[in-house]
Amino acid sequence: MMNFIDTEFTAHPFTGVPRMVEVIQREKGIVINHKRVRRLMRQMGLMALYPKPRTTESIIEHAKYPCLIRSLDITGPDQVWCSDITYIRMLHGFMYLVAIMDYFSRYVLSWAVSNSLESLFCMDALDEALRSSHPEIFHSDQGCQYTCNEFTGELINHKIKISMSGRGRCFDNVLAERLWRTVKYEEVYLKEYSDGHELIRSLQHYFEYYNDDRPHMSLDYQTPAEAYHQNRQSLRSAPATPALRKATELNTTLQLTP
Repeated sequence: MMNFIDTEFTAHPFTGVPRMVEVIQREKGIVINHKRVRRLMRQMGLMALYPKPRTTESIIEHAKYPCLIRSLDITGPDQVWCSDITYIRMLHGFMYLVAIMDYFSRYVLSWAVSNSLESLFCMDALDEALRSSHPEIFHSDQGCQYTCNEFTGELINHKIKISMSGRGRCFDNVLAERLWRTVKYEEVYLKEYSDGHELIRSLQHYFEYYNDDRPHMSLDYQTPAEAYHQNRQSLRSAPATPALRKATELNTTLQLTP
């Protein structure tokens, strides 16, 4: 059921709980109640991509920050980074994927996977990205992984401004949503990962292709790596290819599905 919901949501990210219930009944012939669908979508971290009063699960005592990018003219790399989390189906079970991306160039700076939505794998991705550069602004939704003191404290320590999508402003982080759509149609839905190790190896190959070999029409048919490196102010001091987190490194830090 979760795999069907994931496929339908990726194709139609505006699908909320009521419509998802109708689609399941029509396409699968299964009678299912709204509470179960809502629980599954929350477990998968899925929220319909349209304005509504409440769009993300957050913890009240965690600090929230205003959206700084809504009217911002983003003109170069490392001006804004954005991040999001998505559900990845496997042959047996599922895992979660987080990525950190440069907003201007669409370059994926780091990624990590986990079998839970605890904040540790998001911290791993942030630490990896910060080894190669630092943004002026870091943008995300108000999920507890991004609002926890450990995550915001790391950004503050590096003097990075924190930006978060406001309630009812789902389109503030639309580039991250587009990344997930691309990853799933070009990689995830074409594979059946037997375990977390296979998932990591396959994603490593895909993100290398996405960054270095896949041209984007919105980038005037440059690859994300070309758009990122050629426009960086610190190009001379940057390595030729800032490394993504390697599968061998991930295996030592992440909880993998048995």
